[in-house]
Amino acid sequence: MTRILAAADMARTHHYSNGELLSATSARLLAGRSIVFAGHGLPTLAVSLAQQTVAPDVELVYESGVTGARPNDLPLSISDSILVPGAAGVMPMTVLFNYVLQGRRIDVGFLGAAQIDKYGSLNSTLIGSPWSHPKVKLPGSGGAIEVMAGAREVFVVMRRHTPTTYVEDLDFRTTPSPHAAAAAIHGAMPNGRGVTHVISELGVLTRSEPHEQLRLTALQPGVSVDQVRDATGWELEVAPTVHTLPAPTKDELERLRLLDPARHYLR
Repeated sequence: MTRILAAADMARTHHYSNGELLSATSARLLAGRSIVFAGHGLPTLAVSLAQQTVAPDVELVYESGVTGARPNDLPLSISDSILVPGAAGVMPMTVLFNYVLQGRRIDVGFLGAAQIDKYGSLNSTLIGSPWSHPKVKLPGSGGAIEVMAGAREVFVVMRRHTPTTYVEDLDFRTTPSPHAAAAAIHGAMPNGRGVTHVISELGVLTRSEPHEQLRLTALQPGVSVDQVRDATGWELEVAPTVHTLPAPTKDELERLRLLDPARHYLR
């Protein structure tokens, strides 16, 4: 169903929310990628925008087992029934995880998280201690561990960039990075490179090799390197050249507002 922008939405096209900034930045990074595992929330919105802009041929895979999804409307969850019509196929989750993810068929796993450390380990389980009585209980791993282990690389988008979300030590390590996996006594090493891009309201952090730390490589409009350093809970490495990202375009904003007119994700 085609949606028409309301006049109030059109009046906001030269202003953007945190969710719009993160979605536009994330979508651009998917240019040239072929198969993307889309997590819930902003990753879902970003990959939908990428399909309309920089990556029209990208194939989307969802944890519910839907592959090659091309929904007419924005799915409100990874198991939304609108993902099925027009999809290439629907497979049992056991097949998805055992053969698609472990078979290294995913180019990019796109996830969210509550906390991240300098090597790209993620926390989506709890905030605060002790673990028996945390300050906040979160949904948990879902398929994030398998995505980290099986995808060639992982993108992470996080709404808040603060010293309590970008941390030296996670409150709980839900999803270990390849660096953390290598330090463990038992267990298998992930197949991919782990987290290679982290998109935040302040900039983009990247890394190339499993044992490298995330470092600042790009800034969001109007943000300084010192601001990102102050908002990061570890001694942040900064690339020799840090460029400033362009703001979301009018076209990107209009598409995002058509995709999510109720602003389920664009808050």
